[in-house]
Amino acid sequence: MGSSSDVPALRRGLAVLRLLSTRPGPMSAATIARELELPRSTAYHLLAELADAGFVTHLPEERRYGLGVAAFELGSAYLRHDPLERLARPLLRRLVDRAGATAHLGVLHGAEALYLLREQPRQPNTLVSDVGVRLPAHLPASGRAMLAFLLPAQVRALFPGVGSFVDRTGRGPRDLPSLRRLLSFERQRGWFVEDGFVTADFASVAAPVFDHGGRPIAAISTTFRHVCEDVNACGADWPEIAAEVRRTAEELTLRIGGHK
Repeated sequence: MGSSSDVPALRRGLAVLRLLSTRPGPMSAATIARELELPRSTAYHLLAELADAGFVTHLPEERRYGLGVAAFELGSAYLRHDPLERLARPLLRRLVDRAGATAHLGVLHGAEALYLLREQPRQPNTLVSDVGVRLPAHLPASGRAMLAFLLPAQVRALFPGVGSFVDRTGRGPRDLPSLRRLLSFERQRGWFVEDGFVTADFASVAAPVFDHGGRPIAAISTTFRHVCEDVNACGADWPEIAAEVRRTAEELTLRIGGHK
């Protein structure tokens, strides 16, 4: 077993890996030292140790360092254990008990929202999307909860033209400017609402889940029956339900080591 004096070195090594994971390409040792406020000698020592273990790769011609094969293997092992679903399931169950409505865990898959988990009340009375179902991400609240925290260029790439906007019920954003206005408003409010955008007479409320880099990795949502005859007069945003959904999303963010 290592001594307690090894802990700071471990933390610094993890900080190096976390920094490399957030960058699009390899970095020089000098840049790593500067961004982590480390002495250059310490940075070089950490990089050498990480390279020996396979977590960092040295590119001598470029004088830069990138993530190594061991980091990829660790990430692959993480995914094989389905950690997001395992951590989220008990939280969704508690959300269902508190809100009395069906709860989902969804992720972005291109321009679509993909449902990974569904938990229902003991006496479900709603017709909602099942696990594995994909929906155009601009329509469900869970999809927009993730889109709202992407870069504008990323949203534009996902929805390059009017033809990208699927219409299911006559409600919801129909073009990029209207989508951006809705995303901006809901991001400032703190939660996301869909009322009849996906299925008539059903509504949902969602909040995002963030990873360690502050990126939207998933969304928690709850879906319930709601009849709204006039789209212009229907302005419910369900703050009480939103509070429960946000609490669940924030707890899952903490569980996976993320932050907003």
